[in-house]
Parts: sequence; C-alpha cells; structure tokens
Amino acid sequence: MSNYHESVLLKESVDALNIKEDGVYVDVTFGGGGHSKEILKRLGEKGKLFAFDQDADALQNVIEDDRFVLIGENFRYITRFLRFYGIKKVDGVLADLGVSSYQFDEATRGFSTRFDGELDMRMNQASGLSAKVVVNEYEEEKLADVLFLYGELRNARAIAKQIVSSRAEKSINTSFELKAALKRFLPQAKEHKILAQIYQAIRIEVNEELEVLKEFLTQIPTLLNENGRLSVISYHSLEDRLVKRFIQMGKFQGEPEKDFYGNTNEPLKKVGKLIVPTQEEIKVNNRARSAKLRIATLK
Repeated sequence: MSNYHESVLLKESVDALNIKEDGVYVDVTFGGGGHSKEILKRLGEKGKLFAFDQDADALQNVIEDDRFVLIGENFRYITRFLRFYGIKKVDGVLADLGVSSYQFDEATRGFSTRFDGELDMRMNQASGLSAKVVVNEYEEEKLADVLFLYGELRNARAIAKQIVSSRAEKSINTSFELKAALKRFLPQAKEHKILAQIYQAIRIEVNEELEVLKEFLTQIPTLLNENGRLSVISYHSLEDRLVKRFIQMGKFQGEPEKDFYGNTNEPLKKVGKLIVPTQEEIKVNNRARSAKLRIATLK
C-alpha cells in the first residue's frame, strides 16, 4: 500500500545497526516496510532480513526479495519464530514502536480521535480484547488504573466514573460516543491532548504494549551476536523509560544486582547519545515530533 507509513528517523535508526553485508537482521515492526527496505539496500547477496508484524494489513506490504522473510506474528515471540527458521543469533534488531500512520488514518481501526470509527484499537485484529471491551466491560477501578498508569491522567478516577455512568445508560461503541460521554473533561484548549492520553491508555491496554516491550527486550542479550546492535525508536515516556532502564541496568525497576566485589552485570551498554528528529523531519512528518532513538550493543 502506498503511503502506508512514513518511517521516522529512517537513516539514523538503520545507521545504528552498523550493517554488515552478510549479516542477519530483524525489523520487528515492519509496517509499511520503510526500515526493512533501507536495511535490504545495505545488505549483500548473502545477507538476511527477517521482519515481524502482527497486523494483517501490514502483510500486504511484503517485499519480494529472496533475502527477506516476513513473519505475521507479535515480536514478543521473536526468539521462538527465528528459531523456526534456524536462526539463533542475529547481528542487529530494529524496533519502531507505536502505531503506524496507516493505523491512525484508517477510520475503521479506531486508533484516531479524528474519526467516528468503532472503538477497536487492536493491532492484531484476531485478538479478543478491543477498546470497546475495555470501555464497556472493565470495572471502574480497573479502568481508572489503566487511564492513570498508561495515560498518566491525574483525574483518571473521575474519567472512569463518568465512563461507567454513561455506559450504564447506553453502550459506548464509537470514538465520537466516547468523546461525547467525556465532554466535561475536554475543555476546548486541551481537548486533543487529553483525548490523546485517554486513547493511548486504552490502546496500550488492548495491545499489552508495555508487557510486549519488556518481553522483547529481555530476549535481546541472548539473541545478539558479539558487536550486534539494538536500535529502538519510542514515542512516549512509558516506552522510552523501559528501553532506557533496560539498556542501563538490564532490568525495568529497582537497582541492578551486585556481586561480592560490588560489580554489576548489565548485559547491554548504550552506543552514542539519544537521537531525536531534526526540525526539518518534524516539519515533513509531524508524527516524528516525540520520537526518541536509543542504540545499544552487548557489554
């Protein structure tokens, strides 16, 4: 599909992989294939690229290339599916987290506040848990926790209470119905920002995004070859915090364990500094504005 997704930090994130012509690489968020095409440009005839995407729509963008394999699965299962293809170690892994432009722009997917689509938000449309289920069936306390933890909304309890009150009268099935139910929490000057936080929270819950990211990151140290690279683009503080902490400490909370001599044993080390898009890229692609690229290699 043309214009499926404009890849963010394309050159920087692929440069970060330090690609060898005969290396084996993984793009765990294939989407429109922008990053994968750039990786393939730099691979020689003996190189190999595996890509993951659980979204059936993304599978229509498959690249016809003997060096390329597209796996229609969630990247939380990266090790399992690579082993199916006989791959135990790789030279680099790239992840461009978040939602693709196509998913945002396709009204029927329910990711965007701009369209009156069904409350869906499933990246894997075969999944049983949709945004509609979260909004209409979650108990008030659980709904409040989702809004607070994943949307970082200070008034999460009040918003959850309003949703429960509104759905008691009539189920909330579409984006605009949710917006109408929460009208008093959406002052005109802040409407877009608050709705974006609410949608982010529900989307993260529906797709288990933070759990998926944790499971993925913990597999990287045993998957990378010596001098192999991890290149991760994140779009909000919850994701970025997990990536940063895992690179720094090898865990997601608490302090790293020390041996008898007080030494720690983090499996990864950062490469270079945090990279963010230029103002020129943000002008061309506004969705790049919150992107952060972190790079790591084995310690």
